[in-house]
Amino acid sequence: MSKSQKASYPLDPLIDVMDKLLAPDGCPWDRKQDYSTLKRYLLEETYEVLEAIDEGNMYKLCDELGDLLLQVVFHSALGARANHFTINDVINGITEKMIRRHPHVFGNVTVSGAEDVLHNWEVIKAQEKGRQKEESLLGSVPKELPSLMHAYKVQERAAKVGFDWPDIKGAWDKIYEELEELDAAVRKKEEIYEELGDLLFSIVNVARFLKINPEEALLAAIRKFRSRFAFIENKVSENGKNIDDYSMEELDAWWEETKVIKKN
Repeated sequence: MSKSQKASYPLDPLIDVMDKLLAPDGCPWDRKQDYSTLKRYLLEETYEVLEAIDEGNMYKLCDELGDLLLQVVFHSALGARANHFTINDVINGITEKMIRRHPHVFGNVTVSGAEDVLHNWEVIKAQEKGRQKEESLLGSVPKELPSLMHAYKVQERAAKVGFDWPDIKGAWDKIYEELEELDAAVRKKEEIYEELGDLLFSIVNVARFLKINPEEALLAAIRKFRSRFAFIENKVSENGKNIDDYSMEELDAWWEETKVIKKN
């Protein structure tokens, strides 16, 4: 898009709001922020977008995407003030990248399916960076990823060069092996921390073979637990008692009831 063309959906109003907030007479809180202090909000907003998607709540998704967009605008505003980059640099950069990495759409490259697209993406990505052979194959995997995603990424990267089980059976067997080692560690009261980590890592490997994102799967399990626990709390509240007035057996009965309700 040339500079003379007007965007159909301009970001200008939001950028103007951000500029006002960061002005000398703007918001004291916003003016104190930097790239690092905003990291937690960027992460939180990302997970709230994921939650809205999983809930299938489109009104919430629209709202949460706005919150996530604000983080992009906020970081870009900080970049502009430090003469690092502007929001236009961000938009132009990603636009050019998407065109460049889709030569089968914007060029004359032919692909036979999604696998070809992914292969071309990686090849083009390497060419863009002018990357020489890295000292470590895992060097480009971001170290600050959430642990389950990090594990998935490093396993995926290693698998690309053949460092992998031939099929899911090897990954399953590894889980049972790590379970036994953790059990032995607990009995000996040593190396428990390490063995638990190994078990979690092996579970992620199975998730990878099943093509399931372990981070999303765990988030779904957490949401399910919270929903069922809220049901128990409501039952306790209806009886006018405290939750610690009930035995584990009584609470578990309500827990099982939530499963039946969910199925019906």
